[in-house]
Amino acid sequence: MGLGVAAWHPEGYKIATGVAGERKATALSWFSLGGNVGLALGPPVITGLVTGLSIAGTLGMLVPSLVVGGLILAVLPLIDRAAPAPRAAATAAARGVNMPGAMALLIFLVAIRSWATLGFTTFVPFYYVDYLKADPRLVGPLLFVFLGAGALGTVIAGPLADRWGPRPFLRWVFLAAIPFGLLFLQADGIAAFVVLALFGAVLTSSFSVSVVLGQAYLPRNAGMASGLIIGFAIGAGGLGVTTLGWVADRWGLPTALTISALMPAAGFVTARFLPAPQGKEAR
Repeated sequence: MGLGVAAWHPEGYKIATGVAGERKATALSWFSLGGNVGLALGPPVITGLVTGLSIAGTLGMLVPSLVVGGLILAVLPLIDRAAPAPRAAATAAARGVNMPGAMALLIFLVAIRSWATLGFTTFVPFYYVDYLKADPRLVGPLLFVFLGAGALGTVIAGPLADRWGPRPFLRWVFLAAIPFGLLFLQADGIAAFVVLALFGAVLTSSFSVSVVLGQAYLPRNAGMASGLIIGFAIGAGGLGVTTLGWVADRWGLPTALTISALMPAAGFVTARFLPAPQGKEAR
């Protein structure tokens, strides 16, 4: 399953960028919306399936995969006609200059964001159930709010990044996320849901913008750039969750979540060193 998802992202984002026109961040934010909504719906859907049908209910997750696979096969001819001609795309790419050092720094930045996001999705359930002794049925709605707000934040972010430029946007969005992550650990009741939603919206808003900047850093290899951002960088950030687990075992869940909430500070510092892409994408 992981290989299938990984195979989809590079070409998917490459085609989406090819038909996006000048407002690439806006276009990719809408393109990313489907994936982010799916992530948000996953926890409550699988909870309902397992609660109602036990472990056999997980087979229900085959349905969206089959439906979307069928839709993709149906629209492939339309995508082929809408995408830029291969020769024209290759000529445009040949004029670009790859910046591997800048791409490496961007990968590190995305890994930081992924570390913070996955830290919350992994440990917020344990924090509520094991530390706060709250009703376990709150876990699904909490994750839905966090991830669903992230989907909304991605759509809002696109036009802003097109207006301000991807580098300034990435820099300040990391800084803006920090207070919401820390406030979540002090809030309760409805306030906790609101603050968690704001943290998810602000943090995830950098998702599609990072892909746009990555393709600007590797214009000759737009598909590889997409795969490095969506696949490798996010997966590398997931390795940090292992470290957070060790922290949680030694110093408690609040400490692990506090570190996750503060990770965007490292992202803010890193974003200040991102160079401008060479060519007309430079902003």
